[in-house]
Amino acid sequence: MQKTPAVPIGGHRALVVDDEVPLARVVASYLERENFEVSIAHNGVDALARARETDPDLVVLDLALPGIDGLEVCRALRTFSDAYVVMLTARDTEVDTVVGLSVGADDYVTKPFSPRELVARIRAMLRRPRATVAQQIAAAGAEAKPRVFGALSIHDASREVFVHGEPVTLTRTEFDLLGALSSRPAVVFSRRQLLEAVWNDWIGNEHLVDVHVAHLRRKLGDNPSDPRFVITVRGVGYRMGGG
Repeated sequence: MQKTPAVPIGGHRALVVDDEVPLARVVASYLERENFEVSIAHNGVDALARARETDPDLVVLDLALPGIDGLEVCRALRTFSDAYVVMLTARDTEVDTVVGLSVGADDYVTKPFSPRELVARIRAMLRRPRATVAQQIAAAGAEAKPRVFGALSIHDASREVFVHGEPVTLTRTEFDLLGALSSRPAVVFSRRQLLEAVWNDWIGNEHLVDVHVAHLRRKLGDNPSDPRFVITVRGVGYRMGGG
């Protein structure tokens, strides 16, 4: 496991977690060329320890780790970190994708993959808070007032969400998705529009949106069969409800 300076020289912090040592080093080297401060772990226990020490902006996480697998690492990571998580998997099945995303991963890449493509997708992901969604939210909430939908209130400046006055902990992706929907509550967003607003350069399956909507609804206490906040418009996509 590599050592990382206490303070980053520049760019973002990244944690690469893979038990394939050569692959982990290749991914780390590509990220370092892009001005990331990178640390490496080869198992789940070390990964969680390094994440607590370095507070990374990004975690590249292999699904098939020895001992604690990538899913369990991601679940544990989400209890103390809102880092972007890119899951690496050798299996390209819908079940694996859904499970990985449902525990809090933001994206997934199937092995074998091009490190350059991985870095490009990571760069697009890290641009999200400062790009499309952030601009939409800023335009919709110029007076810095929370957007309220019944029992749900969304505070852009602090990136906080409350339901019935109780705080709801969302990942960056979940907040960005809610932010995109709530920035234009009268508009029905197609899945492709949400992919462009939240995921920028995502070129994969549009089912990614459905998985994150389901996760968001669960956290908001929204009954999927009769939702109050995130409404399904059949054949089109999603819109905000009045709560």
